[in-house]
Amino acid sequence: MNTYLDCVPCFMRQALEAARNATDDHGLRERILRDVLRMASEMDLSQPPPAMGQAIHRRVRELTGAPDPYRAAKRKYNAMMLAALPELRAMVSEASEPMLTAAALAIAANAIDMGVTADLAEDALLAALRGAPKDLGEGAWAEFRHRADVAQSILYLADNAGEIVADRLLIEELGPDRVTLVVRGAPILNDVTLTEAEELGLTEVVEVIDNGSDSPGTLLDDCSESLRDRFEAADLIIAKGQGNYESLSGAPRPISFLLKIKCPVIAGVVDLPVGTHALLHGG
Repeated sequence: MNTYLDCVPCFMRQALEAARNATDDHGLRERILRDVLRMASEMDLSQPPPAMGQAIHRRVRELTGAPDPYRAAKRKYNAMMLAALPELRAMVSEASEPMLTAAALAIAANAIDMGVTADLAEDALLAALRGAPKDLGEGAWAEFRHRADVAQSILYLADNAGEIVADRLLIEELGPDRVTLVVRGAPILNDVTLTEAEELGLTEVVEVIDNGSDSPGTLLDDCSESLRDRFEAADLIIAKGQGNYESLSGAPRPISFLLKIKCPVIAGVVDLPVGTHALLHGG
């Protein structure tokens, strides 16, 4: 997916929020924003939005010296989701179709996204989870179940910390023995890395690898060779979140995208309203 002109204001907002999150120095915040304004004027619009997001947050880390500016936020959302986990497990176990409920919860948890919402209150998060849709579209769900039923190897591309707790429920329904969970290779926004996966005990449940990249999506050319090999070999790829959709929607692989539609640009691309809990298929 290319970058749209309407993405540019979002980049500016995200840069300012990142600067405020990383430093209290007003002068440094101003320098970050001026640098990002210059970068935006020179960016290649043929690249997907996560390429610019990567550049912005690299610059924030470089200028502030903060290696993981969103570390505290990731811990907060992990704690919120762990507290909700017993309730979410009960929702899955009591459902007539547990995998469908787990998938719906995984999509609902995609509301945790500091690239879009600077702060998501606990009551709003719980409301999003409890309001997870009961139906993901008959055709879309039938396609997902078929892909999942026949796949011997599944590559699960994670998105955000906190959200990953709900992803665990879907991974458990899929069968962890055939799933490889992929996290970011270095801190970017509140995206999950190996550090958070280990803290949440996910490495004891499923094989977890990092993709070698600090992009808020999956830019294959920026990922490790081992990740690219697994991407080509997987029978099914499950990709969470808008960043993964933006960077992989044109890839000729069997990808199922699970995401909440959060902006008018993506809404226009997929022809669904903002706020939709979407299950989309590619490949």
